[in-house]
Amino acid sequence: MAMWADHETRWPADRRTTADPSADAPASHHGDGEFRQRSERQAEAAEAIGWVRGAEPGLSADAQAIEQENKDTYGGWLEGFEHRLKGEDRLKEKIAERLEGEPDKSSTEILRKIPDAIRYTFCFQPENYTRGYCDIKDRFENCGHQMHYSKNWWTNPEYKGINTRWATPEGQRFEVQFHTPDSFHAKEYVTHLAYERIRDPTTSRAELRELHAFQRQVSSWIQIPDGAADIPDYKKEGF
Repeated sequence: MAMWADHETRWPADRRTTADPSADAPASHHGDGEFRQRSERQAEAAEAIGWVRGAEPGLSADAQAIEQENKDTYGGWLEGFEHRLKGEDRLKEKIAERLEGEPDKSSTEILRKIPDAIRYTFCFQPENYTRGYCDIKDRFENCGHQMHYSKNWWTNPEYKGINTRWATPEGQRFEVQFHTPDSFHAKEYVTHLAYERIRDPTTSRAELRELHAFQRQVSSWIQIPDGAADIPDYKKEGF
């Protein structure tokens, strides 16, 4: 945290160029046809987000039941459960971004492909991590959910953990991450702002080098659980 405070002192957040104000111009400046199209898209996006919010309670009930079943044997717990739904504004941004590349798709089709509109994080102590991961995976599959992607980051120098993506029988996609207390704390409370700056296109190359070095330094202190690095990556064809 002291390293990050030093970085922010040398690279203040307000150094960035302000956004082009024309990007936020009032809708009245556009033609009637474009205005109607944007209004329809916004209504469609709101309806799609409502569908996701409707799917979440049942899925969360599965996640909580799995947590209780796993806890007795492997001690796993849901971390950050209150953040299981991505914010509505961020979902609208993601829909808009993807519609630019796929204008023929509906907001519902786009949103169903966003992997982390609903997301869960399971944490384990290092000694239980590998077996706990396998147990959680089996239990989600026993509920009828299908894992279509798994990426193991434990050998990555800048981030530790496993990120998986799933689909319910109805087609709603969701994300499940697997962490230890240290890897979760690093991601959520230490390197998160660095990650956001890395994604920011206005960040200079000089700062990017320092940001990546910072993430490597933080990750070097995280214990890799026995067997975690051997958990294979997976990607289902068609996803």
